[in-house]
Amino acid sequence: MDIAVVDDEKAFREYLCGLIKRQRPESRITAYASGEELLAAGRRFDIIFLDIRMDGISGVEAARRLRKSQEDTTLIFITALKEYVFEALDLYAFHYLLKPVDEKKFVEVLKRAAWEAAQRRKKRGLFIKGKNLTLDLDDILYVESRGKKVEIHTAAREGIEIYGSMDELEGRLGEGFYRCHRAYIVNMAHITGYAKDSICLTGGAKAYLAKKKYGEFVKAYMWYLQDGGVSRV
Repeated sequence: MDIAVVDDEKAFREYLCGLIKRQRPESRITAYASGEELLAAGRRFDIIFLDIRMDGISGVEAARRLRKSQEDTTLIFITALKEYVFEALDLYAFHYLLKPVDEKKFVEVLKRAAWEAAQRRKKRGLFIKGKNLTLDLDDILYVESRGKKVEIHTAAREGIEIYGSMDELEGRLGEGFYRCHRAYIVNMAHITGYAKDSICLTGGAKAYLAKKKYGEFVKAYMWYLQDGGVSRV
């Protein structure tokens, strides 16, 4: 799961990132010091923790701009002043937290936000530019790099070749998919088995597993199963 923390106080950013890491060690956490940095990154996040009062544009304004391109991102606002909360809630915020953050409350909110984000992601499709095609994420078995192109393998059709990078596709696919090799991304829902150097998928397909990523992969896959993911063994 991709999570962003946006706050202009360095110590608080680091504190919040630490809390998230302890609760969800498998997540990719990115910290930003301002709303401008968040918007300039142009990345899609499952969950964003966003301070309301910051130098530069406010968290509310950053969220308003973000909503134009990312309607389904789970927003959690953080503020030291309760009177700012109502304006933030108009942007369909999932929740708000008051500073200083109560750790027990934070854990509860993060758990519910992660569940909602996971449910929302399952409903998203992958739109293929130039082919007028939207693939259901659940149907994708794995993605393979082929030079300047990538090939998307599904259970229902032959591989679909498109121009693009593995880094870009990894970001678009998000949680539930794992980059097991520089040339392979697998859908963890379709894993039927694995060895030290390969991963077996639905229908007998195989993807290479980089030896240096074996331990990380096993940990990520176990987290995926414990977090409600269902492997189609």
